[in-house]
Amino acid sequence: MHKTIIRRMIIMIPQLIVISVLLFALAWVMPGDALTGRTQDPTVSPERLEQLREQLGLNDPPVRQYFRWIGNIILRGDFGYSITHARPVMDVIGERARNTFWLALLTALLTYLIAVPLGIIAGRYNDRLIDRGIGLYTYLALAMPTIVFALINLLIFGFRLEWFPVRGSVTLEAVQAGGITFFLSRLHHMILPAITAALLSTIGIIQYLRGEIVRFKASDFVTTARSKGVPESVVYSRHIFRNALVPIASNIGFIIVNLLVGSIFIERIFSYPGMGLLFLTSITGRDFSTVNALVMLFAVLIALGALLSDIILTIVDPRIRIK
Repeated sequence: MHKTIIRRMIIMIPQLIVISVLLFALAWVMPGDALTGRTQDPTVSPERLEQLREQLGLNDPPVRQYFRWIGNIILRGDFGYSITHARPVMDVIGERARNTFWLALLTALLTYLIAVPLGIIAGRYNDRLIDRGIGLYTYLALAMPTIVFALINLLIFGFRLEWFPVRGSVTLEAVQAGGITFFLSRLHHMILPAITAALLSTIGIIQYLRGEIVRFKASDFVTTARSKGVPESVVYSRHIFRNALVPIASNIGFIIVNLLVGSIFIERIFSYPGMGLLFLTSITGRDFSTVNALVMLFAVLIALGALLSDIILTIVDPRIRIK
């Protein structure tokens, strides 16, 4: 397995190089830069803006800017300076990454807690009333746009009922208090966006798990076990569920990574200060150093998610060995 991990890491290098070139090219052809918005500020003269562009190297040829940027990343681990936040890019991302990580972790936990029982019930009692009810839920969730569902939850549970906060990741009072108060405040801010994302993320798991259970119920080894008088509960627990859960377990890596990368709309609607919201504000603010760093980070996470899924699949199913 270690050879596979090393091989995957080596393959990532040319992929990241291609992504970095495309990112820089897209940033270059986009109109304006991080200083464009300041042209409307009467306190900043055009001459001062031009001096800042010279100091920051924004007037250099694109090839020189690219190699300076990629060289700083490789040699120093420096992803640049965020002009919008007046701080190093990695400092800005580091603060937001913690928020996104905990939100994605809670969302993944809720996703499996909801999807696995529903998938098992739908598969065991397929074509019955409860299966049709679960199928109706999956169809509605599939047809519901993320933005619409999030806005409905925000309106009902945030503004009308006021059960959950509508913005931020923690209250100022909780930060000052620290300890369990800080933890509970963070959890309170994450519950509504996490449940919203989880309810929409369960669709694939439920449908796939149901299909696997229905398929294994008609398999030869299950028929043989039943003919030998094996109790039905044992047939389901050791023969059907165990085999049906293998692909679901192997997708944990992909699901967590998708939640980390795909939390843009959820964070924007709930004003949750994570990497998704930072990505949107950086694009609108022409903060290309932050945008490029985030996209590179997302690319690395996707590659690591694929590797993690392969490793988990090998662990949960001893019959599979990566060679």
